[in-house]
Amino acid sequence: MSKQSGEMENQQTNVYRQILLDKRASALAGLGAKANQLANTGRICEEDQAQYSLEEAVSITLNAFEYMQLRQIQEALDRLQGGEYGICLSCEERIPAKRLQAVPWAKYCVKCQERIAGDSPGFSDPRVQ
Repeated sequence: MSKQSGEMENQQTNVYRQILLDKRASALAGLGAKANQLANTGRICEEDQAQYSLEEAVSITLNAFEYMQLRQIQEALDRLQGGEYGICLSCEERIPAKRLQAVPWAKYCVKCQERIAGDSPGFSDPRVQ
């Protein structure tokens, strides 16, 4: 590998690192805001209890998705540090830059992700891979 292509790869790595760090900060901020909102809720009158329970259930579900995304972002940062970022965990081919720009925490190339999602029963959200 030439010095120039090594520098370009290092710059691209830094770009992905910054994108992942920004996404992690955003997810953490969102989780913190939701936790504060739930913690600051006072007494609720009986008429509002059903609405509050629904909002709480929705918030908990969204928190679960954000925690999952946060975990995947951290895994991507770990792969980046280990020099394995951008390599499909299934076929070990490079994940295209276009996919990494859309889903910077992607573990799999599109072909492998589609195969894995097709093998899995139930809903598979492509944003979390």
